[in-house]
Amino acid sequence: MRQRWVSIGMLAAALFGINVVARLVARLGFSGNDTAENRISIAMFAVIGLILAVLAFRRSQRVPASVWLPDLAAAAVLGMLLTILVGPFVSGDAPFSGGAGNFFSQIWLYGGFAIVGTALGYWIATMLGRDYRSKSLKAYAQARIARTRSRKVVRR
Repeated sequence: MRQRWVSIGMLAAALFGINVVARLVARLGFSGNDTAENRISIAMFAVIGLILAVLAFRRSQRVPASVWLPDLAAAAVLGMLLTILVGPFVSGDAPFSGGAGNFFSQIWLYGGFAIVGTALGYWIATMLGRDYRSKSLKAYAQARIARTRSRKVVRR
């Protein structure tokens, strides 16, 4: 159980690290340029979605979704909370300095990219027949076929 929380915490820290890098790039390289800051923000959300898609794809091949999905969701929610509540301090702001609209738009963007990324990773694994359930069904079908094949009669 402890190992599970460590992996959740590490993933949340990695997702928050992506946010810190994006905020530092926006602050140091494009300070005051709203268009560039918005593009960096969208790119950050896309990278977060891509990382979650890759993790969903990889984990769905080894264990059922009921095991890996809560872990990924917990890490994404924890990463989102860090991004929204702690991240603004990296760029010299406060969490609510941009107003409620900005605060809630970050929640919707983060949640949307996280959900779509995770779903795409799982759907691609399912489409390719590489997810845990597809592999289990394939093994079951092969076992049934092997058991029901007729035996060859040997004549003497």
